Amino acid sequence: MPLSVCRLLLPTLALGLALPALAPPAHAEQSHVEPAHAPPARAVPAAAPTAGHDTPLPAPEDGALCQGFGPQTPRDIALRAGTNSQIFPLAPAPAMMNLCNIHTHTNAEHRGPGFPVASLDPEAGGFKCEGSDQLSAAELEDPAFGHGPFHGVKPGDTIEVHWVYSSCDVQPGKGLGACLSDSCSNPTLRVESQVFLVVNDPFALDFGAYTFDGHISGGRPQPKALPRDTGTPVVFRGSTTGPNYSQAVCSPLQVTWSVRPRCARLDITSLYNWAARGNVFEEDHSHGVRKLVTAPSLLAPMIE
Repeated sequence: MPLSVCRLLLPTLALGLALPALAPPAHAEQSHVEPAHAPPARAVPAAAPTAGHDTPLPAPEDGALCQGFGPQTPRDIALRAGTNSQIFPLAPAPAMMNLCNIHTHTNAEHRGPGFPVASLDPEAGGFKCEGSDQLSAAELEDPAFGHGPFHGVKPGDTIEVHWVYSSCDVQPGKGLGACLSDSCSNPTLRVESQVFLVVNDPFALDFGAYTFDGHISGGRPQPKALPRDTGTPVVFRGSTTGPNYSQAVCSPLQVTWSVRPRCARLDITSLYNWAARGNVFEEDHSHGVRKLVTAPSLLAPMIE
């Protein structure tokens, strides 16, 4: 795809990602490597059984499904079924790629064992962590009194964080444009995903532990760490996400996804600090979500 075409597509991609992949690397199936120094993430304790993964799925979207497209995202990562037959090579492990972007979505775009609860806000959509309705008044108190430097999220919210990787020789930066270059307009892309329950708690995880801040490992830009201890990531083929797409308006692009199945608690102050200090991604707000893709014809079979 010519770079000029890619750049025209970028404004419509929200922050969800993917471009046609290159030839498969020999190590493609080694799909998950995390820095040895990653701090352990404390998974959110399971809530009452009524908040479990038996929670019914939202009603399917009305209207005709898009035709002729590859597998779409987001999906329920606990369901393995999928009949979309379009195949593309899996991206290499994160350590073999270059971090190009970090951003967040308010409410989880995916549905998983630790975040099965559908948002009650039909405009927002997405899913919430188990236990999000059982927080104390102190955990729900906003230390910025509604005027925090990172917008669109408050204590008690669920967010899904995306660490975006590119095969291009690029540096981290703003939006999807940072993931390609004039000499690399057809990158292989990968997203590492973690869902967090945002709380007012200095003993919860510090978002600063997972940011870039100029960190280089193996000669490549990398986050300082990726979350761990929230379950083995579910790896699958998918597409761009973001609210511009639906089951009727599909993304034509491709991405390898790696989604951790359980939530972790994240301190709201650390998220505010990321925005207040400034970051190379110019992120100062959380983004919207794409509705869950449920049609089997739009989902890839899960990787064994």
